Amino acid sequence: MSGPLSIQRLPRAFDPSLGDEARASVGGITPEQGELIAGAAGSSPYLKSLIDHEKDWLSAALHQPDDALADVLRVARELPPDQLKPGLRLAKRRMALLTALADLAGAWPLEKVTAALTDFGALAADVAAKAEIANLIRRGKLPGMGPEDVETAAGMIILAMGKMGAHELNYSSDIDLIVLFDETRFDPDDFYEARQGMVRATRNFCATLSDKTADGYVFRTDLRLRPDPAVTPVCMAAEAAERYYESLGRTWERAAYIKARPCAGDIAAGQRFLDTLRPFVWRRHLDFAAIQDAHDMRLRIRENKGTGGSLSIPGHDMKLGQGGIREIEFFTQTRQLIAGGRDADLRVRGTVPGLAALAEKGWVPQDVADKLTDHYRAHREVEHRIQMVHDAQTHKVPQSPDGIERVACLMGIDAADLTNDLTKRLTEVHELTEGFFAPGSSTRAPVGEADFDQNVLARWTTYPALRSQRGARIFERLKPELLSRLAKTAQPDEALRALDGFLSGLPAGVQLFSLFEANPHLIDLLIDIVGTSHALAAHLSRNASVFDAVIGGSFFSDWPGQATLQADLNQALSQETDYESQLDLARRWCKEWHFRVGVHHLRGLIDGKEAGRQYAELASAVIAAILPRVSAQFASKHGPAPGRGATVLGMGSLGAGQINSQSDLDMIVIYDPLDQDTSEGPRPLATRTYYARFTQALITALSAPMSQGRLYEVDMRLRPSGNQGPVATSWASFTNYQQNEAWVWEHLALTRAHVIAGDGGLAQDIEAFRTNLLSQPRDRQKVLHEVADMRARLAAAKSPAGIWDAKNGPGRMMDIELMAETGALLSGVAQRDVHSGLDGAVAAGLLDVAQAQTLKDCYDLCWSVQCAARLLSGKLIEADKVGEGGSAFLCRATGFEQVEQLQGALQDNYSTAAGIIGGVIRGEEDGAE
Repeated sequence: MSGPLSIQRLPRAFDPSLGDEARASVGGITPEQGELIAGAAGSSPYLKSLIDHEKDWLSAALHQPDDALADVLRVARELPPDQLKPGLRLAKRRMALLTALADLAGAWPLEKVTAALTDFGALAADVAAKAEIANLIRRGKLPGMGPEDVETAAGMIILAMGKMGAHELNYSSDIDLIVLFDETRFDPDDFYEARQGMVRATRNFCATLSDKTADGYVFRTDLRLRPDPAVTPVCMAAEAAERYYESLGRTWERAAYIKARPCAGDIAAGQRFLDTLRPFVWRRHLDFAAIQDAHDMRLRIRENKGTGGSLSIPGHDMKLGQGGIREIEFFTQTRQLIAGGRDADLRVRGTVPGLAALAEKGWVPQDVADKLTDHYRAHREVEHRIQMVHDAQTHKVPQSPDGIERVACLMGIDAADLTNDLTKRLTEVHELTEGFFAPGSSTRAPVGEADFDQNVLARWTTYPALRSQRGARIFERLKPELLSRLAKTAQPDEALRALDGFLSGLPAGVQLFSLFEANPHLIDLLIDIVGTSHALAAHLSRNASVFDAVIGGSFFSDWPGQATLQADLNQALSQETDYESQLDLARRWCKEWHFRVGVHHLRGLIDGKEAGRQYAELASAVIAAILPRVSAQFASKHGPAPGRGATVLGMGSLGAGQINSQSDLDMIVIYDPLDQDTSEGPRPLATRTYYARFTQALITALSAPMSQGRLYEVDMRLRPSGNQGPVATSWASFTNYQQNEAWVWEHLALTRAHVIAGDGGLAQDIEAFRTNLLSQPRDRQKVLHEVADMRARLAAAKSPAGIWDAKNGPGRMMDIELMAETGALLSGVAQRDVHSGLDGAVAAGLLDVAQAQTLKDCYDLCWSVQCAARLLSGKLIEADKVGEGGSAFLCRATGFEQVEQLQGALQDNYSTAAGIIGGVIRGEEDGAE
């Protein structure tokens, strides 16, 4: 049982005689409760009338307020249809009086007051709607529906919007509703009759709530938030509403659905409808264009409602005016729209919980969130007191001194204190939010455009990203900042041309330009990228959404590692049920992390070796997360994989755990069917066919271009028998081939093999087999003879394309990798990296320690150049075309001060490494003779 109303603060009576009269009319109350009643009645004619009506009920209610609240709700829920109108009005009267007194006493916090009002609103809508549905079913006006369908309102969906949806209903609120119906509950031939019945039920239940009778009214209902209310019926099919939002929905409607929730009728159908709207409300990418939309909405509201101009407390609109409730709500909802598509934790309905979530995730400074929360609660308290005076749907501070005094008395303070406090709060709210909504309002000294190539600037307006009026308008505000940052670069003209190339490749600009406008620090990163890395800049122009990750809070944090990456991607994929959506999500996710590695490398946060490791871990995480999705999709058609399933064996650089930004993925798929000849499914396949098609499906999942591009290029040529062999290899065939048929070069390739994904038991068997095979004794002369032939074939097939080609040619990466693989094979080294292989060459007597260290240093320099070059251009680079920024990055990535010094060191390294490797091969061959 709850205790009596705890009086923490008391209102002051505006008219003491009215207060005394009301207090005297209620018996059985404590002196403190009497003072509360006196203050409320003396300042609010509406509350006095409620007290007079409910004096017999009030005494017990004040002593057990929580029980009284529950009893009001219970009685309202059990009302018979013929008593609905008077019964709900009586319940509303008691609810209003109890919440008002608990609010004035300070016994209930704002959230409990608004929740009580909201819960009653939902209950009233539910019982009124179901009464109408029951009536229609009795009369046979809803075809196919029976008495058992009343509980779910025959598919009628009532969505609470705005404050009703967020459990923030104020003291004299309208209730904003959208009413739909689940058309799938009805036979298609009965659709129009069903819709007619639902429209009639909606009109009638709204009248039940809003009509004024001798007993008053329950709630004014507002249905104008539905799609295109001027031409659509008050209740429409859910499928029609979904089509509207998908094709015509606007930002303000997205914002409205942040607070939407099913509150009455068929709750489950309502939730299904909201689930279908999730992509409409919560965009996949950061949506900074919503800021401008919200700002435009605020300006239109100010213009239409006349709430602009200087701040004056008498007559000020606490909801729509400067520094008011709507500014806090817009600030919160817009930030939620920006980031909620990427972070489900931000998808909360209430304003105060929304601010808390935004602060926790770093989207709003904690002190700002705390201040706005405090002001929001204070504003809502004032709003409630204004409405308590006459039960008027107003948010305006009274114009007259007497009116202001009434409100102040209900708050237990005097008018001067109320006016001063409101002035401070409204001013601070406006200052905290205005800069966010009006990013273009600040001015800076214009940059002299004459200092830049006019031909370049002139053609910007012709680019796709600037053809829309909105995109061009945002870019014009952004342009001075862009040119200012360009002017500060070492080579402004070069940076301008690079930026021009970036802009020309953008398919659209509104979202990206809005992001830059809201986050000016990103412009520095953009200029750095376009002025340094053509590959990253080209990637950005096609995938500008990867900038989302930069401001996601952890972009510059330490690398999380493959296990965390894989878990993160798995969790994201689990939220998508459609296979193609999963593949597109994987592409978006991978692009962001790929971009992150590139930016970290570009800015010197990691070196080439670390970048190579991160790229490889990212690829491995993607394969490991995609493989089960491909398996499930394939199994839905052809049954589960026979036997132990398949594993993906990473080869080459992927297997060694070091790839660059443009690397293909070398893979082999190995499967173990055990003793199963076919799969068991809707369309069973022979085992060999099953795994061949499954492998093709995996390759497609990784490499097919989709709306978000492709993940990786896949190279399967290292499988047994190369391009002539099946794309998937059985475990038995793989072991037999490696033991009896494989060439020396295939055993060399096996020194770098590593299982990336698949059945754990099969993976362990593969690794045990690999380790055992590599540990077997070899014919040293045969191996070196084969290596010499291979080296000669590689040299004949691909000559180095200049000094910057660190991969192909004597003494370069592939040559040193071949030496390392040879050392690993002859010494039985199981480790896959080049350094370990070179140590194996020492153990096998091919190299001395000094030679091995020289080759390690040469390889590390080659890798640094290769990794940096691929980031710069995506292909082989030419020193005279990489530009000032590119040259500086190459030097920074390799530890040289000038690019000429780097070129000289490369040439020396190539010659030295080629001499060592050639000497080993020739010496061994000479010794064999």
